[in-house]
Amino acid sequence: MSPSPTERLNAIVEQGLCIGCGLCEALAPQSITVRKTTTGFEVPVVIGELHDTTVDRIYDVCPGTRVEGLPDRLVADDTVVDAVWGPVRRIVRAWAGDPDVRHIGSTGGVLTALAQFLVASGRVEFVLHVKASTTEPSFGEPTMSFTEAEVLAGAGSRYGPTATLRTINDALDHDQPFAFIGKPCDLAALRNHARHDDRVDELVRYWLTPVCGGFGEPGFTDGFIRSVGIEPDEVTALRYRGYGCPGPTRIEAGDQVEERHYLDYWGDDDSSWGLPWRCKICPDGIGEVADIAVSDTWPGGSPTREESETDLGVNAAIARTVAGQELLAAAEAAGALTIERDVTVDDMSDYQPHQVRKKHTAGLRHEAMANAGRIRPQTARLRIDELAATVPVDIRTSQIEGTRTRIETGKASLPTPE
Repeated sequence: MSPSPTERLNAIVEQGLCIGCGLCEALAPQSITVRKTTTGFEVPVVIGELHDTTVDRIYDVCPGTRVEGLPDRLVADDTVVDAVWGPVRRIVRAWAGDPDVRHIGSTGGVLTALAQFLVASGRVEFVLHVKASTTEPSFGEPTMSFTEAEVLAGAGSRYGPTATLRTINDALDHDQPFAFIGKPCDLAALRNHARHDDRVDELVRYWLTPVCGGFGEPGFTDGFIRSVGIEPDEVTALRYRGYGCPGPTRIEAGDQVEERHYLDYWGDDDSSWGLPWRCKICPDGIGEVADIAVSDTWPGGSPTREESETDLGVNAAIARTVAGQELLAAAEAAGALTIERDVTVDDMSDYQPHQVRKKHTAGLRHEAMANAGRIRPQTARLRIDELAATVPVDIRTSQIEGTRTRIETGKASLPTPE
C-alpha cells in the first residue's frame, strides 16, 4: 500500500532531513503549519487536507530532499569553480566600515554592513533576514527590514531553529526588490522555489549567506542555558554571539544576566557541536547558491579564548557571481565595507577545515542513507560524489559504517511530529 500524503511529508521529518525552513507552510498554509513540536524543533505539522500533488512539490523544493549549486546561468564563463569551495570570482578579508556595526555584528559585521548598504543605496527596498524571536529568544524569526536601523537590530548569528521562509509570500507580495539573508539551506530552498514562482528571480536581487557550520539542537541549547543556572522557559533574551569577535553568549532572565565565552556554548572543537542530523549530512554549508558567502577567519576553524578577547573581527567574503563581485566593490567604494586584502581558497580551507571535511564526506553519508532505504537528497553542481571518490578507503568505510550505525541506533531519526 502506498504511503499517504501525510506519511510522505512526515518521512522528511522522521528521517531527520527537515531543517525547519518553513517553505512547506508557505506553499500550503491551509494544510501545513511549521511549529515547535514535542522534540523542540520547528517542523511541519499537517493541519488540513493534504494532497500528493502538494507533497510532490514539497519534495521538489525542500532543502532536506533537494540541494543544488548555483544555477548555470549565474556562473559566468570566467568564474573559477573550485572542487571544494565552488564558484569563486573574488575572496577578500573584510569588515564593516562602521566600527559599531563591526563590533555588534557577528565577527566583522560584513553581512550586516552589506544589508545596510543595499537598503541605504536604494538597490533594494528591504532585506528579508532573521532576528531573535520575541516569544522564544533561543529561536529566530523572519523579519523584513526597511531601514539601516532595522537591519542592525537583527544583527548577530542565530543558532536556534528558524522558519526563515515561512513568510516568503509576504515578502514576494510586496512586489518590490529585496535582498535575502539566510542559511545556505534556506537559500537552496528559495532557489528551488524559483522554479515554481517567477517572482523569486525577479524580486530577490541579492542572495547573501553565512558559511554555516550548523545550528544547535534545541536540547543542546536548553542544556547550556540550565548550566548557567537559568531554566529555558525563564529566558527573556539570548544573544549567541556579537558585541565582539565572537563576543560572549549572553543569556537574560529578567534582571539576571549570565555571560559565557562562545566556546563554552559550542566547545573547543567541532566534535562537541550539538548539531541536528540534517546539518551532519549537509552537502552545502559553504553557500554555493549565494551571490556572497561570508565566513569567520579563525585559523584552524575556531577562536582561542585569549585572542578572541582582543579580536576586532575579520570576515572572509566569497563573491560567487558577477552581482556579488560588483556589490563588494560598490560597498567598499561607499565606505560601508573595509577590504583588507584578497585571499585564496587555500586560506578558506585553513579558516574552515570542518567545511572541507564535510564536503568530502557528504556524498558518502548520502550513499549510506540510500543503502539503508532512506530518502537520499537530490544534489547537483556540488561535486560531492567526485570529492567522495578521492577519500581514502579507510575513511570512506568509517563514514559509511558510521552513518549506518547512526541510522540503526536512531540517532538520525525524529518521532512523527506532534
